[in-house]
Amino acid sequence: MIAEEILRKIQRIEILSRKAARDLFAGEYHSAFKGRGMEFSQVREYQSGDDSRFIDWNVSSRLGRLYVKQFVEERELTILLALDLSASLRFASSLKSKKEVAAELSALIAFTAMLNNDKVGLLLFSDRIEQYTPPLKGRTHMLRLIRDVIEFQPQGRGTAIGGALAYLTSLIKKKAVVFLISDFLDEGFATALKIASRKHDLIAIDIADRVERALPARGHFLLRDLESQAVFSADFNRPALRRNYAAARGERSLQLQELFRKNGIDFLAIDSSRNYEKPLFDLFLKRRKKFAR
Repeated sequence: MIAEEILRKIQRIEILSRKAARDLFAGEYHSAFKGRGMEFSQVREYQSGDDSRFIDWNVSSRLGRLYVKQFVEERELTILLALDLSASLRFASSLKSKKEVAAELSALIAFTAMLNNDKVGLLLFSDRIEQYTPPLKGRTHMLRLIRDVIEFQPQGRGTAIGGALAYLTSLIKKKAVVFLISDFLDEGFATALKIASRKHDLIAIDIADRVERALPARGHFLLRDLESQAVFSADFNRPALRRNYAAARGERSLQLQELFRKNGIDFLAIDSSRNYEKPLFDLFLKRRKKFAR
């Protein structure tokens, strides 16, 4: 039985996500993703101006004339939400934790896909594969996904992005649109990311808390690493500490963006204390313009 508090959260997220998906995102989503997947329809005789890359050499050699393959837009897409549930996502310096923002963002994407008659699946991971729900359609399925995102209690505390991507790459045979939602506090996943991006349309969404982006200007704090449970103190009154942190954080951000750029992966940075609808809308708009060229 679903606890009353969880049920209220699910209902609230459904109402908000449904409205935003219907009013803001449905059209942009269709332009940003539909038409990216094409399936083979038939062959016809080559005509002047046809793209030579689509010549079907087997048919052409058999019939003695050049024939080209024709494709049609796939009627539906497969959307996969790969959601990081490591302990660091529980961090919150404002009203919402990074995990809560990730849950709402996942719901918005799922309902937008549902309005476009696409299938949605869910992979929950930490330092291990926590749960996989195969892609399906329908409101009941969407509500189950939201429930799992909100309610699921992971066994692991750490982060293994490479393992999650390798799992998806081996499991999902057909090309899918994969939203990788994480705070990316991990290393050693570049190879798995490269392989996954070649097979799927991969979109990376980096969720960070404002305190992670810019340390407090003053104060002495006792801190705990939510993943390793290590405890340490930090004196934010020291300008050198804040400068070194800012430099390290900036370097990590640049390296991450360069990794995504090299692999043709669309990237979105979300501040957990701010509205996430506009950045997501802008991402859809950017993709629409890119594919309209």
